[in-house]
Amino acid sequence: MSNDVEPTPPPNRELPRRSVLKAGVAGGLAITGAAAAASATTAVAVADEAQAPELRRHFDVIVVGAGMAGVTATRELRAKGKRVLLLEARNRVGGRTWTDTWQGHQIERGGTWVDRLQPHVWRELNRYRLPIMADAGPTRAFMPTIGGFGEYDPAVAYVRQKELFTRFFDRATEIFPEPFKPLTRPDLVAQFDVFSLRDRLDQMALPLEDEILLTSWTSLYGGTSERGSLTLIQQWWALSGGTFEGFHGVNTYRPTLGTVSILNAMLAEAKPVLKLNTPVKAITQTTREVKVTTQAGEVFTAPEVIVAVPVNVWRTISFSPALPAAHREATTTGVGVPHEKKLWIDLSTPTDRFVAEAPEGMGYPLCFMGRFNDGQPVVAFSVDSTFDTTDGAAVERAVQKVIPGAKMRDYIATNWHVDPFSLGAGAYRQPNQLLRLHEKLQAPHGRVKFAGADIANGWNGYIDGAIEDGLRVAGSPTLSGPAAAAASAEERIVVPKVNRALYRGLGIR
Repeated sequence: MSNDVEPTPPPNRELPRRSVLKAGVAGGLAITGAAAAASATTAVAVADEAQAPELRRHFDVIVVGAGMAGVTATRELRAKGKRVLLLEARNRVGGRTWTDTWQGHQIERGGTWVDRLQPHVWRELNRYRLPIMADAGPTRAFMPTIGGFGEYDPAVAYVRQKELFTRFFDRATEIFPEPFKPLTRPDLVAQFDVFSLRDRLDQMALPLEDEILLTSWTSLYGGTSERGSLTLIQQWWALSGGTFEGFHGVNTYRPTLGTVSILNAMLAEAKPVLKLNTPVKAITQTTREVKVTTQAGEVFTAPEVIVAVPVNVWRTISFSPALPAAHREATTTGVGVPHEKKLWIDLSTPTDRFVAEAPEGMGYPLCFMGRFNDGQPVVAFSVDSTFDTTDGAAVERAVQKVIPGAKMRDYIATNWHVDPFSLGAGAYRQPNQLLRLHEKLQAPHGRVKFAGADIANGWNGYIDGAIEDGLRVAGSPTLSGPAAAAASAEERIVVPKVNRALYRGLGIR
């Protein structure tokens, strides 16, 4: 059995010079077309050492973090003529998206899916003409019952769940009439932002056979149903058009060449100075500029800095002056789903396409598991803090608790909670954080600005939210309302037809 619970290498590990592509401020990536830029899962750029020493240390803008938000902001600033230094702690770009290969299969260790309902990422796919594919979907569904798991045809498996989801999200579109502007109705947000997902479940007072049909996803999104905020899932429902089919079907598509294809296309256009293996230690402001000091002791300066790392990671950087109270509260309390692990599992049995959901609080380490394409490994998620993904026997037992008789040949796991540059998986707010913190977290701290999926206005926690917030912090227009609809309608890519009713939308994402 193989496993991987350390998503990042030691920060001082250097890549061989021949393994990276070079791009200076005025130089270009040696690449022809967006498709070529998207072809490799590890294509990156590094600073051009031929520049004059003073140009290698001072820039117009420094962006910390080469995830989707940081790379988007970098591209937008480069288009405005800015000299941009992009610093990334890892030996790869992507942040909490991570296209990798395992056993000959392309896999996504983090964020995966995209959708027409998510206009910012959809526009990027069309902009660069990046091909997408639709997962084939399951042929059977294992759903929890009081006596164990029942096996169903996917066409009927979600009939009762649709009724329950619709009840669960009562008033969501009223609370979020403009879902890309989450505080349009602060009066209603104030009424509901105090509630957790567990509060809503308790309010519904469902019989156990119905409640367990909901808790597999309330725990996945919140880390526990007690921890997760009701308003975030209500906002996602509104962003999905306020229907079960919309919410349930986000997301059915993914980039054929991986999420890294989006990043590589942006970098090929932007041609920034990018330094990998460069975690930041301190950010110090003066009245005239900002000094960024790396853990290796390098110092770079710029009039402006954009911090595009997860909110949870802010606390690992020394800020002077200190972060405002709201930012300190958010990074200390945490935003990302804690203890989330994403696994890819090679099962010899079963071999068909399936989906399985397990209820919260009943001893199932895996809350979701599925194979969506023939011949592909199974993807699974866990938010169980006690689940040891380094123990192959424990992983197989967890699979067999849901599917008795399942046989595992191999697996690989990514524990985002222990990743020092993530400290949690995709963003999911806790109760009270939207109304009290959201606008404050988007506000600049002097010459330092903040960006990321964690603090996006729209698809908070998704790839789309990261791109949206990268645009926002760079001063570029974002999409909502008619503009979002228009962007989604202007398609230059082939979009496979799918039956969205067969899909189960995933939060990590």
